[in-house]
This record gives sequence, C-alpha cells and structure tokens, in this order.
Amino acid sequence: MKPIKVVDASALVALLLQEPEAKAVAERLNDSTLIAPSLLGFEVANACLSKYRRHPGLGDFIWTAFRRRERLQMESAEVDHVEVLALAVRSGLTAYDASYLWLARTLGAELVTLDRKLAQSAANPG
Repeated sequence: MKPIKVVDASALVALLLQEPEAKAVAERLNDSTLIAPSLLGFEVANACLSKYRRHPGLGDFIWTAFRRRERLQMESAEVDHVEVLALAVRSGLTAYDASYLWLARTLGAELVTLDRKLAQSAANPG
C-alpha cells in the first residue's frame, strides 16, 4: 500500500512551475497516494495568477503548468472547518495552512510543504 501524503500549494506550485525545489518535492511525492484539502485548486490558481502578473511573458508556460496539475492523481478532501479554525488559533497559522495540517494529522500522513512555519507546526504535535 502506498503511503498517503498531504500536499500543500507551496509544494505543488514549485513542482508545476519547475522551481528550484521541484526535484526535492517530486522525490518526496514519488510512489505515494496524494491528497489535499479542496481549497488546493484555488490556492494553486492564485499562485499562478500572481506569478503571471509579475512575469506576463511567461503566460504560456504558467498556463501549461497549471493545466498539468490535472494529470496528477490527487484526491480532494473536505476538512472540519471548526477544527481547522481551532487549530489555526492554537498554531498561529492561517486557516488555509491549518487545513493542510489538520488533514495530515487526521490521516496520520506526512505533510509535504515548502512553507517553513507550516512545516514547523507539522513537526510539533499538538
């Protein structure tokens, strides 16, 4: 059985846009069952939009990269928003980031993120 890994937007965007961290992210995700909160698509779209606004000449590349996410076999999961809010308050994370952390903890899964604060929260149980 493949290990389950929760993937956040920072890791997925790095992978899709072939950023310097892409290889390390790909290695961590290899041969895993991928899952993320249902908000992932919005966050990836927003990150691509921000990148496009900063670098409009990369529009075709960014659009192609955004579409590539559809080829990933990734499950989408709903989260308990009351629990996510409580976790965000306790951890100091945004509700968005707390969604990934809550899902990883609930599933007992590794959280794949490039966000330092989120990674620190994932490493500290409670």
